[in-house]
Amino acid sequence: MKLYGHPLSGHSHRAWLFLSLLGQPAEWIDVDLLARAQKTPEFLAMNPFGQVPVLVDGDTVISDSNAILVYLSKKLGRTDWLPESPAAAAAVQRWLSVAAGDLAFGPARARIITVFKAPYDSKEAIERAHVVLKRLDDALAGRAWIAADHPTIADVALYSYTARAPEGFVDLKDYANVRQWLARVEALPGFAPFQTTAVGLAA
Repeated sequence: MKLYGHPLSGHSHRAWLFLSLLGQPAEWIDVDLLARAQKTPEFLAMNPFGQVPVLVDGDTVISDSNAILVYLSKKLGRTDWLPESPAAAAAVQRWLSVAAGDLAFGPARARIITVFKAPYDSKEAIERAHVVLKRLDDALAGRAWIAADHPTIADVALYSYTARAPEGFVDLKDYANVRQWLARVEALPGFAPFQTTAVGLAA
């Protein structure tokens, strides 16, 4: 397997983290986002959306970080990470949607502004970040993991941008359940850390 990504991309880290947690060997191939390597014809042939990450497994090419999590779970038969029962699978999918939606437009966007100098509204992104973090904190009240009684790909999908939210000036101090959950993810065997950047509250 090969994973095309960027070390400061939370979406890329999401996929790399899951590979590491699974103990699945993969070759990391760095994509220089600042040089717009993701917009070259060669890369666009793999992912027409011009985004990282992209997983190449033989003749199979999977783009989109959440799709990669699903693919790896199915490919490796890991029903612990992606349950088969309708209700359990739906619980995981609900939080994958949050990772692709509210998390992306809140903590992730706030961080993209500071790390990549993206031209977004910082105030709006930070406000949206606190809304989703409060919901995540509430959902974690009295439970260790977000979608089941054990870690699933929902936890993997939510981890990276939540953990680095302070880099976008999003303070986690009021979210004790979230901070405890982050520590549990980081204690999992095979955990791979996400590269830090000295910006925002982490400066």
